[in-house]
Amino acid sequence: MRSAMQNIPAITLAVLAFTFLTFAQDDLATFRAEAASAFVWGEDTPSGAVSSSFRDPVTGIATFRLRHAGIEVSSRAGFERIGMGKAGEVLIFTTTVVNNTESGLSVRQGVASVDGHVALPLSIVATKKGLNRKARKEAWELSSLNCFSSGFFPSHDFFSSNPSLKVLTLTPNTALTVSFVTKDPRNYSLLCSVDGCYPEGVIRFSVTVNSTDFVFVWPGRALAYCGR
Repeated sequence: MRSAMQNIPAITLAVLAFTFLTFAQDDLATFRAEAASAFVWGEDTPSGAVSSSFRDPVTGIATFRLRHAGIEVSSRAGFERIGMGKAGEVLIFTTTVVNNTESGLSVRQGVASVDGHVALPLSIVATKKGLNRKARKEAWELSSLNCFSSGFFPSHDFFSSNPSLKVLTLTPNTALTVSFVTKDPRNYSLLCSVDGCYPEGVIRFSVTVNSTDFVFVWPGRALAYCGR
C-alpha cells in the first residue's frame, strides 16, 4: 500500500501521535515534548512523505515504511508474554533509518503508547554482569527476551531508559537499526480467539529524525508474536 503523506507543522509529539488520557486513579505520566513536524504512516494526504508496507516471507512480520526527502524510516512491532504467572506483555519496536542525504541526522528515542497509556522504555542491557544489585533488579537482559534471542528482531542497538542512549547520530549515506522495548502498561490486555492471542487496542510508536517525528500506528492484531 502506498499513499501520500502531508507534513503537519508545529504539533507536539503528545498531540501528533496520540492523546494521553489522564485519570488520577491510574497516576499516568504526562508526556511533554518540544514542537515538531510529523509524518503519520497511512494517512492519505496530498503531499509530503510516502508510506508503504511489506511482509517478510519467512517470519510474516509486517514492516511499515515512510520516505521523505532522502530519509527512509521503517518500523516493525512485536510482542511476547513476560512469563508464566506474570501479567502483561513486552512490546518491541525495531526501526531502521536510512540516510540518503548529504547531511548528518540525529535519531532520537522513540515514544510509545497503548490506547492512550504512556509506555515508557525498559532498562535494557546486553548483560547484567558487573551491575550492582539495584541495577540488576531493574534491568532486562537482552538475551532473556525471545523476540531477540530467536532472531525475530535484531539486537544491534537499542534505546533504553539510560539517558546516554536516547540520541544516535547517522552520517550521510548510511543506515542504522535500533530497537525500543517497553512493557504494556495495562494488565491482562490480551484478546484471544481461535486465531491466537494479541494485544487489544491501538499501539503507537514514533521516532524523531532531526526535528521530524515519524509515527507508526498498529492495531494490536498487526503485532508479531515472537514468544516461546
